[in-house]
Amino acid sequence: MHILFAGGGTAGHINPALAIAGYIKEKEPETKISYIGTARNLEAKLVPAKGYDFYAIDVSGFQRKLTPKNIVYNISAVKKAVLASVKAKKLLKELNPDIVIGTGGYVSGPVLREAAKLGIKTAIHEQNAFPGITTKALATSVDRVMLAMPEAEKHMKLKSKPYYVGNPVRTELTNISKAEAREKLGLDSRPFILSFGGSLGARPINEAVAGLIKYHNNSGKYYHMHATGKAGFEAFSKMINENCDSLSSEITIREYIDDMNVCMAAADLVICRSGAITLSELCVCAKASILIPSPYVAENHQYHNAMTLQKKGAAVIIEEKYLTEEKLINTVESLLVDKNVISKMEQSAYNCAVLDSNERIYKIITELYSQK
Repeated sequence: MHILFAGGGTAGHINPALAIAGYIKEKEPETKISYIGTARNLEAKLVPAKGYDFYAIDVSGFQRKLTPKNIVYNISAVKKAVLASVKAKKLLKELNPDIVIGTGGYVSGPVLREAAKLGIKTAIHEQNAFPGITTKALATSVDRVMLAMPEAEKHMKLKSKPYYVGNPVRTELTNISKAEAREKLGLDSRPFILSFGGSLGARPINEAVAGLIKYHNNSGKYYHMHATGKAGFEAFSKMINENCDSLSSEITIREYIDDMNVCMAAADLVICRSGAITLSELCVCAKASILIPSPYVAENHQYHNAMTLQKKGAAVIIEEKYLTEEKLINTVESLLVDKNVISKMEQSAYNCAVLDSNERIYKIITELYSQK
């Protein structure tokens, strides 16, 4: 079996493809995996690092606000789209895959469209509660539509019933118990707060968390680990130094969390953005959370993602436009004042988890392969 993936631009589109590919290789080691992405984005680095064949096409999205500058950009994007379709068709004929799977991002558009025209079996996987433009455009032409969240269905036109499969998450996140993780981090029974804004960091989150740390520093009430992100470490350190004479031993500041499985398992409350994969990880790990959706993403999809958990009682949303030190402090205090509140949120999060996402997706792929 030869499976070709197409998707990229962000880790949220790339990591699901890599997770699916990894699971298939575990099940069927002889399976050939190929990947089409763009040369300038993250997939060009991550995919070859996993040992898969990588092919690049040049494609970009369109600007919706029609300024003179954006009109020029969109003309260029149209030209790229035409050339990308031509190259995608050529690559598909050369590679001759059995199945093509799109995981989102503009690059998946021309690849899936051309694959469908050539009669190759196709499927798409949508990670978010509010589907992206490319996914919505492809939904009527592919053989299978796989959704991480059932809420996405009402925003799409479909030629057949979609499959609810969840988001594939890293298996290492479930390999350690909460007790083991807390012992590894040297924590006692006091609540442990884990906060982060992504690999590059998020300035509004860093500023609000700095205020939260100032508030509970030396109180002895909580443990707290915060990851500032690469771009925010220096500025965050300066904020802390200006507001705190010294940090108590219960507080840890990192640039990046490279042992997320341990830190996530140990946490009682997580403060973070609401990307689709992050939310799936919170659910699988049964974590109560305060979600601060990024307002800078297409279709405001992080807000829609976060709402799926808030409606189930698994999370509390603070929109960035309302995020202040005081708001964050009050929300944290209201949640951690009663262990039963956290326990109910944890159970609600776990109830939203799809624990067999990889297996569900694998079954759909093998079913498509059998129909060749």
